[in-house]
Amino acid sequence: MTQTETIPTGAGDARITWYAAGSGARFVVALGHGAGGGIEARDLQALAARLPEAAAATVALVEQPWRVAGRKLAPAPKTLDAAWRDLWPALRAPGLPVVAGGRSAGARVACRTARYLGAHAVLALAFPLHPPGRPEKTRSDELAGTGLPTLVVQGGNDPFGRPAEFPEGAHRLVEVAWADHSFAVPKRAATTQEDALRTVTDGVARWLRGLPA
Repeated sequence: MTQTETIPTGAGDARITWYAAGSGARFVVALGHGAGGGIEARDLQALAARLPEAAAATVALVEQPWRVAGRKLAPAPKTLDAAWRDLWPALRAPGLPVVAGGRSAGARVACRTARYLGAHAVLALAFPLHPPGRPEKTRSDELAGTGLPTLVVQGGNDPFGRPAEFPEGAHRLVEVAWADHSFAVPKRAATTQEDALRTVTDGVARWLRGLPA
């Protein structure tokens, strides 16, 4: 069962689509989208479908105001962060620990704001460690700065940062073999798209089950 609510922020209205885990829920997992798409992303939809049952986690898919308004370009990071902070009370409303997360730009927002907002942990999907072809422009400081239990789920062929490029740190990392930044796998891959998404959902569910509430 899903429920959608509109949340006013300083940048305009945001939108949260809830996928409830029921009375046994242990966490809210809040997932923001990237700069190139919305909550229809394959990994976000797969997690919303799987985590309520597999990890006793209520999933909140968060649409930033720019996306709700129909704009095509994401605003500056500080605007994204401010909107996330403004809608955070709605994510805490169920009274459960909140795992802050997202994919790509949404993962960066979660990392930058998690400690300030009192998040329980951080889930970074397709974290853009650097712009494609520019490994010297690293964003590893955002990932290291969470100070919280952090899981990174990264495609093996992600041009924004392959798993081997990530520096050692306190985070855990799940590699999705063959996958690109959107967790798509090529037809020549020795795996299927279904298997790739199962790697994402199984890895996240296993990590969540191991987190203390």
